[in-house]
Amino acid sequence: MSNGKRNELIVGLDIGTTKIAAIVGEITDTGIDIIGIGTAPSRGLAKGVVVNIDATVQSIEKAILEAEHMAGCEIISVYAGIAGGHIKGFNSHGTVAVKDREVRDGDVTRVTENAKAVAIPMDRQIIHVIPQQFIVDEQDSIRDPLGMSGVRLEAKVHIVTASVTSAQNVVKCCNRRGLQVAAVVLEPLASAMAVLHEDEKELGVALIDIGGGTTDIAVFVDGAIVHSSVLPLGGNHVTNDVAYGLKTPLEHAERIKQRFGCTLDAMIDPHDQIEVPSVGGRPPRLVPRQILCDIITPRIEEIFEHVRRELARAGYEDSLASGVVLTGGTTLLEGMPEIAEEVLGLPARRGMARGIGGLADVVKSPAYATGVGLVLYGARHKRLARGADLDSGVWRRFRSWVAEAF
Repeated sequence: MSNGKRNELIVGLDIGTTKIAAIVGEITDTGIDIIGIGTAPSRGLAKGVVVNIDATVQSIEKAILEAEHMAGCEIISVYAGIAGGHIKGFNSHGTVAVKDREVRDGDVTRVTENAKAVAIPMDRQIIHVIPQQFIVDEQDSIRDPLGMSGVRLEAKVHIVTASVTSAQNVVKCCNRRGLQVAAVVLEPLASAMAVLHEDEKELGVALIDIGGGTTDIAVFVDGAIVHSSVLPLGGNHVTNDVAYGLKTPLEHAERIKQRFGCTLDAMIDPHDQIEVPSVGGRPPRLVPRQILCDIITPRIEEIFEHVRRELARAGYEDSLASGVVLTGGTTLLEGMPEIAEEVLGLPARRGMARGIGGLADVVKSPAYATGVGLVLYGARHKRLARGADLDSGVWRRFRSWVAEAF
């Protein structure tokens, strides 16, 4: 980046199935201001995975140029989001003997390395190793063990792996546009940084990010991530249902879904009608809005049913005192929190990006949660890399929350 702000600008690149979003954030004395936003329809992805390099590069180019124009800068480095059904998360555990009977940085590094020394297939790579808690001589629930006395240090961590080729293709698309990738970041992890409150993560919460091609899940208990997964279902399935049910082209189905879509009968006036374009040059028709609701609702219920099964399979459905937080563009549909509560049996709310300034009102939408989260992730990542304020409480807590494995 140019204009003398190289160390102050962070760019998050959300490479989604429906859209590419580039968000430019500026680090200020009080936090982070969003100063540039660029979006473009995504043409080269299916279910969160790159399937056409050239089309993806073109979409990235459009989003980056728009963001550069708005922010008045040149973008050369990004934090890129990754999702898709190939993402797998699991928990691991490591143990080391403490040298000198006092836990130091080297001990924390060794125990984290020990915890991630697990056999993974050759076609997969680790993208995150996230400490959940440390244990010093049987004393558990320790967030930051530095300086504590003891002879045995254990670490419980959450490891996220991705398909090597899928991760490489994300990087390749960015490189083809002339962008360096500072880090590849799990999208629900980024979204969580933008929309979740600390008390929610302490009590137990599931972030459900419903995008165009995938539904990303991240579960937090006792302040740490304990489960992550990606389901190959999303808003595009709803759009396809609308196109088929109303016999209208896909682009019109998407517009109708966004403008008139609803998931609860009670929210609709039974006399409401919508104009539906026809195919093959036939004249448009007037259709009761109720029919649109009847098409959308079963698919949304199916998505949440898959989420419910995933939470049950992982064993955390009874650990979510804070319920679920919904984010992603699809959750803008009317009635989404209500239908989530009905299917999951948990309190639900929409998650909006918070803790930012500048163009905050523009990005205060579930559709931009991942992009803003990537900026927040990048700002903390960069500050830690510079070694700034490592001994202050907030950065030490962050250091014990995220340890990278690139």
